[in-house]
Amino acid sequence: MSTEWRLTAVAVSAALLLTACGTDSFSDLDAFMAEKRARPGGIIAPIPTFQAYEAFAYSATALRSPFDRPVEVRDITQMQAISAIKPDEKRAREFLEQYTFDSLTMVGSLERGGTQWSLIRDPDGGVHRVRLGNYLGRNHGRIVEMTDTFVAVVEIVSDGTADGWVERPRTIDLSGI
Repeated sequence: MSTEWRLTAVAVSAALLLTACGTDSFSDLDAFMAEKRARPGGIIAPIPTFQAYEAFAYSATALRSPFDRPVEVRDITQMQAISAIKPDEKRAREFLEQYTFDSLTMVGSLERGGTQWSLIRDPDGGVHRVRLGNYLGRNHGRIVEMTDTFVAVVEIVSDGTADGWVERPRTIDLSGI
């Protein structure tokens, strides 16, 4: 068989197959549509009424988190006996003190000119350089130690009494470890 003969046979077979699929009989589809049109229409349920959302103003952001372990009274008296801890309210606030401690993440560290810096990302996506002695978080957190993998911070938080304060150590670990 020559190649021309094969091509002709394939073309004729394809034409026969395509004409077999091309009937104009849609009787089954017409019957289905007629049956659906004969049924009575349903009732659409009304849209539910909208209840307005009431915003809640949380006023206890400066207090101890209910998920943190409470400070024992014995520990408080021992800490107060050791030193009179009190935040310096006259100190100028640093930029990262406007964010909660848990919303800050460490994304790296670097050393420049003999000074070690840690890179902290705020919740808005900005990255800031910090070093020992800088403050961050809303609870007067001061950086006391830095490594390549974490930043150690000591916060000054209320102990629950009128003028009582305690130090609370916290760390920010390098993100992605």
